[in-house]
Amino acid sequence: MAFKHQSVLLEETIDNLNIRPDGIYVDGTLGGGGHAFHVCSRLGDKGRFIGIDQDAAAIEAAGERLKPFGDKVQIVRSNYSNMKQVLADLGVTKVNGIVLDLGVSSYQLDTAERGFTYRENAPLDMRMDQRQDKTAKDIVNEYSEMELYRIIRDYGEDKFAKNIAKHIVRARQEKPLETTDELTEVIKAAIPMKFRATGGHPAKRTFQAIRIELNQELDVLKGHLYEMVELLDDGGRICIITFHSLEDRIVKNIFRKCENPCECPPNFPTCVCGKKSLGKVISRKPILPSEEELEMNPRSKSAKLRVFERRYDV
Repeated sequence: MAFKHQSVLLEETIDNLNIRPDGIYVDGTLGGGGHAFHVCSRLGDKGRFIGIDQDAAAIEAAGERLKPFGDKVQIVRSNYSNMKQVLADLGVTKVNGIVLDLGVSSYQLDTAERGFTYRENAPLDMRMDQRQDKTAKDIVNEYSEMELYRIIRDYGEDKFAKNIAKHIVRARQEKPLETTDELTEVIKAAIPMKFRATGGHPAKRTFQAIRIELNQELDVLKGHLYEMVELLDDGGRICIITFHSLEDRIVKNIFRKCENPCECPPNFPTCVCGKKSLGKVISRKPILPSEEELEMNPRSKSAKLRVFERRYDV
């Protein structure tokens, strides 16, 4: 299956990067190269682009799409959490822009055998990096009831988390849950009939929770976002597209902390903690998809873009 992914908030992201023709830009979630192509199109002879992704299919697809830009482009298979080291290995210490398009790609959702979707039957996989051993099957069959409850409650924000966890544990005692259909049926049985007809597919939140836990998506974002802001040169910008409230909250809070890191009590007349601002939040409110984009790509409905600009003179 060809790698297809419709880039969300494309124009808004490219506009907010303030691309310099001679700049260095990084896409930490390269995907099929949608955002990357438009960044590279604006680079001059001295410009440079570095793409990072942990998915082999994405690396192959982006490599083909970005071939016309030749030596301007370097692609590395890794997680964006390793961005600082990846750049150091390439002799780069500062960049002019960073893009992260978080969540699962259209290709991963549409490739049934990857096990990301509840809409088609497939082995419970959900690995964004298929080099790792642990899969969604391991979480579903090995996590305790309390651990399952925690991730479905916290990452899926499902009000039936406790009952879903209980039903999963009960079902796997008869036989291990191995496919997306088997898990979906267990989830459906855990949710009262009158609630199944509203709020989307009953398995959506649990699948999201398991995927986030397996790929450590929130921990990676929380643990490395501040570091990525520090990689920006003066005037450089980082644009992050999120797809659910937990991601967006992390980005919003860390951007605010980067802008105002002072830990002094509010009643202090001057700052004595010595923590300096890293720059300015550009998007006080998240940038949302246009009505036109929503019509063309319904999957963009939950997307939010936030932008931060690095400044050395604040």
